[in-house]
Amino acid sequence: MVTGGGSGIGAACARRLAAEGAAVVIADIDDAAGERVAAEIRARGQRARHVRSDVAVAADWRRLAEVVLGEYGRVDVLVSNAYALIVGAAHELAEDDWDRVVDVCLKATYLGVRALHAPLLAARGSVVAVSSVHGRTGAPGFTAYAAAKGGLEALVRQLAVEYGPHLRVNAVTPGPIATPQWGRTPEQSRRAEAARTVLGRFGEPEEVAAAVAFLASPEAGFITGAALPVDGGWSIRS
Repeated sequence: MVTGGGSGIGAACARRLAAEGAAVVIADIDDAAGERVAAEIRARGQRARHVRSDVAVAADWRRLAEVVLGEYGRVDVLVSNAYALIVGAAHELAEDDWDRVVDVCLKATYLGVRALHAPLLAARGSVVAVSSVHGRTGAPGFTAYAAAKGGLEALVRQLAVEYGPHLRVNAVTPGPIATPQWGRTPEQSRRAEAARTVLGRFGEPEEVAAAVAFLASPEAGFITGAALPVDGGWSIRS
């Protein structure tokens, strides 16, 4: 299952996991986007479907669990990728906006594991949460987003301890990735952000998906509670 799988990193993860043989369920609030990615995957002869879901809502997770278990009988991997970003300093940010960002970026992973923990444990499966470099660094206006992503990495460590050895839980921490969100940013800002990386460029969603697929796979069988940077060196540059 891939949340926020209708675009960007989530869509790349859905395509990569399907290419590696998984039957992928895309959970996204955007019906058109989710259906489009699922159709692309099916056109390649692989298995995918979309289920409209708001990952911040517990009832939607219960319905997702029913759909997945009813159709496939198991869940091996949960990629918790959906996000919300509303920028504002603490004194400017509306409480509803804070709640929405934290609910989608942090609470959704808790809800997903709560809804799917039994089949994930039975499959000796894997959870991979998509965090961000903003979970470890400060930037003006990222009040709720940074708090949520920092909390997400703490939650990943806690879940790894809670459910090991039967379930591995890890995170990836992307830096600037060429997703639609960045397409709405002025060119000057994009150039400046790329220059902050050691590699001097934006990453591609497929590069994050490769890291997610690795952490979800048996090849990462001795890795749990980790947060893998996929940021082109953004977080190590002074």
